[in-house]
Amino acid sequence: MSSSPDYFIHPTAEVSPKAVLGHGTKVWNYAQVREGATLGDGCIVGKNAYIDFDVRIGRHCKIQNNSSVYHGVELEDGVFVGPHVIFTNDKNPRAINPDGSLKGASDWTVGRTLIRFGASLGAGTIVLTGVTIGRFAMIGSGSVVTRDVPDYALVVGNPARRIGWVDAEGRRVDSPPKD
Repeated sequence: MSSSPDYFIHPTAEVSPKAVLGHGTKVWNYAQVREGATLGDGCIVGKNAYIDFDVRIGRHCKIQNNSSVYHGVELEDGVFVGPHVIFTNDKNPRAINPDGSLKGASDWTVGRTLIRFGASLGAGTIVLTGVTIGRFAMIGSGSVVTRDVPDYALVVGNPARRIGWVDAEGRRVDSPPKD
């Protein structure tokens, strides 16, 4: 595995030798990090989390237990992914082609999802592919994010709707902060 000399991998975790782990990153029990995944310095990957191939994760991100971060997702620095968060990567999921043959890698196009600096996703959030979640946005637990979320927005529900604004510390404010 290509990585910094000081990271921690729990003995039950499965980390590809073709993944890159940053300085001080910790991968906990039964987590899986696939080939080509890159995790920046100081990340925490919780129990049973799944990081798919070629996923890009910035510095100081926290990916909590049982979360699934699929191919096509990028997390910028400082992103919090709560427990049981799911990122999707296929707008038209099917197991088979119209002729009944099993779909393969060449039969679909991976979607791209970007989670910007400092954003937080509450427990049980589902993020559909093709979405960008803005800087320091906060997604309420159990939300289903179907469209882009602006910087500093507080969104909740299914589908997720903006109900207010938060500052960089996650406190409710009357309007979006000015950077």
